[in-house]
Amino acid sequence: MGTTRTALEIRIAQHNAGTFGGYTSSRKPVTLVYSQWFDRITDAIECERKLKKWSRAKKEAFMRGDFAELQQLAERKSPHPSRRPPAAGSSG
Repeated sequence: MGTTRTALEIRIAQHNAGTFGGYTSSRKPVTLVYSQWFDRITDAIECERKLKKWSRAKKEAFMRGDFAELQQLAERKSPHPSRRPPAAGSSG
């Protein structure tokens, strides 16, 4: 994942040439599986941060275009903390 202000082809070539260190340096060759255009770099960074928090299973379902599985993986397994009933014996 990442952002670029240049052409995607240039960014991928830079990664594959080893121009950048970090996560992709030991995972070459890199291939582009998804891209999205944003008018503002801040919006792109916000989206990237959200995707990076996803589980591997969720990311793989997204890359496959398996939106039914993605929806299932996105469902909360336990109630949101603000919606949990008070613990037994607590005064509220």
